[in-house]
Amino acid sequence: MAETTAPNASLVRRNPNFRSLWLSATAGVFGTAVAAVALPVIAAVELAASDFAVAALAGMAFLPWLLFGLPIGVWVDRWPRKPVIVWSLVVRVVSLATLPLGYWLGALTLAQLFLVAFIAGTSSVFFSLADQALVQQVLTGDELVEGNGIVTASGAAADAAGRGIGGWLAVVLGASNALLVQVGASIASLAAISSLHVHEGVAPRAEHRIFAEMVDGLRYTFSTAPLRAILFNAALWNLGGSVVASLMVLLVIRVLGESEVWVGLLMAATSLGGAVGGLGARRLTELLGSGPVWRWSMVPGVLGYGSLLLMTPGPGMIIGLVGMFVMGVSIALNIVVGTSFRQRVCPPAMMGRLGAATRMVSWGMLGIASLLAGLLAQTLGIATAVLVGVLLATAAPIAAIFGPLRSIHRLEDLEQAPTPAP
Repeated sequence: MAETTAPNASLVRRNPNFRSLWLSATAGVFGTAVAAVALPVIAAVELAASDFAVAALAGMAFLPWLLFGLPIGVWVDRWPRKPVIVWSLVVRVVSLATLPLGYWLGALTLAQLFLVAFIAGTSSVFFSLADQALVQQVLTGDELVEGNGIVTASGAAADAAGRGIGGWLAVVLGASNALLVQVGASIASLAAISSLHVHEGVAPRAEHRIFAEMVDGLRYTFSTAPLRAILFNAALWNLGGSVVASLMVLLVIRVLGESEVWVGLLMAATSLGGAVGGLGARRLTELLGSGPVWRWSMVPGVLGYGSLLLMTPGPGMIIGLVGMFVMGVSIALNIVVGTSFRQRVCPPAMMGRLGAATRMVSWGMLGIASLLAGLLAQTLGIATAVLVGVLLATAAPIAAIFGPLRSIHRLEDLEQAPTPAP
């Protein structure tokens, strides 16, 4: 359980284990943000890849959730989580370091870029599931909204800084060289997680039951109306939103003729909005109720994505900055409320599998959406493909507002999801 001192102090100060997780996650997000800008720029500028290839590359980080999420979730529930995080970071450092090396040797290829993105994405599956499970172990139930708000806000701020710096470095040093920042950030994350001290009571299970445990995780994920509704909402949002996000580089560079710096700034605006949303989530849910916040948070997010279609070169890019900031606030509020509810009701022994099944569906959509974005851009044009993504994203708030949780004021008052049989 949580290690606490000085109850009136902030959660970061009074809980050293949470502090270790927070620092590790924040450093990791910063590095990942730099890579999120650098990788598509490498494809679009340094390798002159097609529109389809640039858009599809974004899906390589999320395709592992669709392919391997469930078995990895079972393993995370079986193994101590701290070593899982450590080894996932080691794999991330080694794989990403091969890209600047290939660039220096003049041997970098599009195939290598896709392979490294896929390997780094697979390591992120291990990292994310283990990190989420450890957050549940180091915080009490009443601390979850506060803790998730802090993690979301600081992660969003780190994401904003990383994307802004990534866009600048891509221009000044080249996108491949910018990845050295990601390597350094992963090493910092590794150092932070090494200071974590928590007793992990992960019970061993029979190896031959892995398929049965995967089925248990899926069954639990869809076991109650609240869990199903939150998952369905996230999947719809990710499907449409990722179509838009996958095409942002192409929209800025190839349609509007602006530099990589604007790509980083637009992504940074999203993350700054996420920081504001994360920090304000606790107060807003106390004031309005977690139910209304969750249901309505995506409405301004859709408008934010739509603002990208109103951008024009030069000062007209500011429209997109404002819109992406609003979108970031929206998505952060939705994530904090949904994640806190799942952590509140889920037994610790099921947390890895719940996270895996949930993200297999919701984050798996990101991989599918990237491929869809590439096809749409190739057949309809980049701007029209962005419009299709915005329209798809609109389904998320509609499903939340008129769905089974439409009259719920406080999600935390709902009956807890059933505990799985041993």
